[in-house]
Amino acid sequence: MNEALLRSLTPSVLAILVRRGADFAAAEDAVQDALVEAVRVWPSDPPRDAKGWLVTAAWRKFLDATRADAARRRREDLVDEEPEPGPAAGVDDTLQLYFLCAHPSLTPSSAVALTLRAVGGLTTRQIAQAYLVPEATMAQRISRAKRTVSGVRFDRPGDVATVLRVLYLVFNEGYSGDVDLAAEAIRLTRQLAAAIDHPEVAGLLALMLLHHARRATRTASDGSLVPLAEQDRGRWDTASVAEGVEILQAALARDRLGEFQAQAAVAALHADAQTAEETDWVQIVEWYDELARLTDSPVVRLNRAVAVGEADGPRAGLAALAEVDDALPRYAAVAAYLHERDGDLTAAARLYAEAAHQAPNLAERDHLLRRAARVNARLRR
Repeated sequence: MNEALLRSLTPSVLAILVRRGADFAAAEDAVQDALVEAVRVWPSDPPRDAKGWLVTAAWRKFLDATRADAARRRREDLVDEEPEPGPAAGVDDTLQLYFLCAHPSLTPSSAVALTLRAVGGLTTRQIAQAYLVPEATMAQRISRAKRTVSGVRFDRPGDVATVLRVLYLVFNEGYSGDVDLAAEAIRLTRQLAAAIDHPEVAGLLALMLLHHARRATRTASDGSLVPLAEQDRGRWDTASVAEGVEILQAALARDRLGEFQAQAAVAALHADAQTAEETDWVQIVEWYDELARLTDSPVVRLNRAVAVGEADGPRAGLAALAEVDDALPRYAAVAAYLHERDGDLTAAARLYAEAAHQAPNLAERDHLLRRAARVNARLRR
């Protein structure tokens, strides 16, 4: 069973059902039922046209559910609209569906959560981690969003800012390695940049390209994480770096700065350094100051503390970190790094162990445990 194929077809099938008159929540349920049916049937009887099979199966699932409580006239209308068997149109509906999910009846945060869950393929837990909220809170938010759009016709697309936020979070999950969605996010952002002349769309595309250029060097052959300072910069994708920088420069020249352009500027400064020691940390701190002004994000302030520690020394970094909420994910990891650089190995070892306990995935946990073990070994000397 090709799970990647099923995942790639899901947004397009969902979009077709919505266009045919299904409300979003019912369409999503029907598509999920069709996917279950595909997992059961395809291994022994693979279809010649996977997308057409899914569209037909999902629509029938939707009709079956609708017949249970719909009026007779509406039921007959829906039956008349059932798609004929055979190849489905080869149109990419994914980006359109992103806009449709950013519906004006939803708050931006609810629209992002719903789209990530229904279209992006992320789990409720992953979305909760991205938003720094408990999983139960995010589950309630997604459920409320589904109820809000239940029965609503998706004929008024949402705004670009919400779609950009969704694409950014999908890319981050793909880039983390938990779900392979980074390339898909780049593809959709390219489509959006070709359709909309907007500096923040360009900024997001540049940011994605600059980060994706380093992907091959982020993990070692054994799967362990490789920090940015230790990555083999000769293996970075120079074509992606060059394209990202060119797109960013054109966007910045328009003097309409936004958070994605500022983040891309930080990534470009890292990419520009031939070695970790040559990184222009002073400029990076300045860009984080801009980001903090634009977003007031606690994550930005946490990253800024690291940059300050590199630019002005670890004690300055710890002073900046003291202004950040210590309950923030990865706070302990940053504190451990800065304490280690400052020579306080006892505190560093304790904080690395604490950070490992809080790590969101196994790769990060193992990386932090190795850091703790290294510092403890230095203490025993």
